[in-house]
Amino acid sequence: MTVVGFSSFGLHPDLVRATEDLGFTKPTPIQQDSIPPAMEGRDVLACAMTGSGKTAAFLLPILHQLKDKPRGTTRALILTPTRELAAQIEEHLRELAKHTRMRGAAVFGGVGIGPQEQAFRRGVDIIVATPGRLLDHFQQPYARLEGLEILVLDEADRMLDMGFLPDIRRVLRHLPKTPRQTLFFSATMPPPIVTLSREMLQNPATLNIERKQAPATGVTQALYPVAQDLKVGLFVELVKRNEIGNVIVFCRTKHRANRLAEQLEKRGVPAAKIHGNRSQAQRTEALAGFKNGKYRVLVATDIVARGIDVEALDHVVNFDVPHLPEDYIHRVGRTARAEATGDAFTFVAPEEEGDLRAIERAIGRKLPRRTVEGFDYTSKPREQLEVPLAERIAAIRARKSEERARAKAKTERKAQLQAEEDARATGKRARPAAHPAHVGAGVGSRRPTAPRPNSGRSGNR
Repeated sequence: MTVVGFSSFGLHPDLVRATEDLGFTKPTPIQQDSIPPAMEGRDVLACAMTGSGKTAAFLLPILHQLKDKPRGTTRALILTPTRELAAQIEEHLRELAKHTRMRGAAVFGGVGIGPQEQAFRRGVDIIVATPGRLLDHFQQPYARLEGLEILVLDEADRMLDMGFLPDIRRVLRHLPKTPRQTLFFSATMPPPIVTLSREMLQNPATLNIERKQAPATGVTQALYPVAQDLKVGLFVELVKRNEIGNVIVFCRTKHRANRLAEQLEKRGVPAAKIHGNRSQAQRTEALAGFKNGKYRVLVATDIVARGIDVEALDHVVNFDVPHLPEDYIHRVGRTARAEATGDAFTFVAPEEEGDLRAIERAIGRKLPRRTVEGFDYTSKPREQLEVPLAERIAAIRARKSEERARAKAKTERKAQLQAEEDARATGKRARPAAHPAHVGAGVGSRRPTAPRPNSGRSGNR
């Protein structure tokens, strides 16, 4: 089927108008293949890479089908693996639905639960949720979703990687048993995902299942062989030469992401970091700052390797070679999205060659090697990226000891204040706080005698 523009699908004019506002000129291959059967109400099983335009591929049919339905009932549920992806889909939903009365809400952890409860109670048309927070809401009577008509599972293989498949099955048990349409999207199809799709889908339209794994088209890939200790220096050199523009840099661990962001800042490169140990507010600020130009570099772990859409992203750098070829594909898929172009560079230390060979086998070709003329590949690094393990353990112990000391001082002060309050109530002089063994037993305590007239006051402080 060849489609010239989105109007050729028979979408509602308000939705076509929104695609034009967003600058969508023609459907991507996954949109061209999946929108028609989805609009017909069929289940869809699609093997779609990040950057392929799959979000619009399921949002447009949902909005088309729900546009003339009565408001006040949640009729579509979209499940995603991460908070960032949920927020991104909800933002894209607002853009596509802006000429309609349809509304959506994102439901995920790390933020207040009150506004999410109100979204359930109002019956927003579409809820975009992570499995864990959704299960929390399902414990309450307001979150029954009895009018659900469409279910979307996005990034199903990422759900598997993150251990969410048991949560997905628990979510399914909470959903009404009435017939519904299911749209199932996954970048890869490992056996557990195939099994899950068979459980969820009825006679689906099956799309792109046999396609070989490969990064999105439009990505120029290259390797930079370099010693582990010189990776920071090489990256800074490429930035100074303007061979790298705005860039997401992927590290293997949270610790390395933190250290790299710190070293880049020291060298005058504005950088933010985003990983699982950052609060939701910190993650949101980092991503927003990167998008608006406050930060030139976003250092990340694989938490954002799938689903985060940054417009006009010039480069992706694999600071560490990922262990799994699938992670490589999804990392480099952050650039060259929706048929644009971009560069993906991978820094390869000698000890990472084994992982690199696995990646090259998976994508079916050898990647070109590059060197940077004038860079001293024999120099000693200014500062080690990895702090020796013994030093890290010592620092953690020192921090824990300091935290215990602060907690002890706080407890002693609280006991002293309580004693002074009791003394004022009885007209007696307070005695100083005792040694630590006594302090632990004395917080908020009273003598086991008849209650004092004012003893109940402490409950209000």
